[in-house]
Amino acid sequence: MAKTTCPITRADFREHAEAVEITIGGIPMTADPKEFSTGSLGWYLNNKVNLKVGDKTITAQIGMNLTIVGSKELPG
Repeated sequence: MAKTTCPITRADFREHAEAVEITIGGIPMTADPKEFSTGSLGWYLNNKVNLKVGDKTITAQIGMNLTIVGSKELPG
């Protein structure tokens, strides 16, 4: 599979990236823009939610990365 070229620069991301609204199990949450330690750009969400499984309520841990494909290779 061919490499995907990232269409933005790091400066574009830093200046214009906004939080992304995500809904999990009907619960709205916000993923914030992040520059990951790997060098990739994207959004990160860390949270806990209560969800129903049958007639029981469980707590689930959410750790979500949304990574911009090709951003790791962008110059610093």
